[in-house]
Amino acid sequence: MATCPQGHASADEEFCDVCGREIGGTQAAAVPDAPAVAEPDLPAAGAVCKVCGAELAGRFCEACGHDSMAPAPAPAAPVPPVPADRLPEATTWTATVTADRAYYDSVMAVDGPDAAGIAFPPYCPDRHFPLAGEQVSIGRQSRSRGIQPDIDLIGPPEDPGVSHLHAVLLAGEDGAWSIVDLDSANGTVVNDEPNPLRPNTPRPLAEGDRVYLGAWTLITLRRA
Repeated sequence: MATCPQGHASADEEFCDVCGREIGGTQAAAVPDAPAVAEPDLPAAGAVCKVCGAELAGRFCEACGHDSMAPAPAPAAPVPPVPADRLPEATTWTATVTADRAYYDSVMAVDGPDAAGIAFPPYCPDRHFPLAGEQVSIGRQSRSRGIQPDIDLIGPPEDPGVSHLHAVLLAGEDGAWSIVDLDSANGTVVNDEPNPLRPNTPRPLAEGDRVYLGAWTLITLRRA
């Protein structure tokens, strides 16, 4: 009796009576079975996503799609703050009020009815008024008439040539300002223009423009 490579006893010495293999041939190497792949454990009840914190109902987060079986992503590096000297600056305007001797002299040269009683102030410190809102009124306070202008020129020193409600500054959409004379008694002059402004007519202003009113008041607009 012959024995085949699989160990079967066979009367046929060439081919196995049981499995049919060639008895004189080389035994084929056995192919090992593929190792079983373990199924990953699903997240436990009440588990939350490592990325967005949403409660998990399965392996993948329904909120952000993160695979709960994958490691959590590394936290993003903090963004350094922008240096203070590189931050964009908000545009602000300021009206600086002072006394101008040259304008006073030009007013006195006209020799108006009240010119003799108006003296140029010996001391007039600069006053600074930040401009905000849609309009800024200019004048002199009058409690009896209920007038309280935003830029109050009652002083000290007080310019008697300024009307109680003399003019108004209007904010434009581009951030610039315009001035409107409110039909004041003595008018409003811009820069070196020969004629006063037409009443109730806006006149655009640029940075550094000089607005003259009253007997000696000068208002200069500056942007910071």
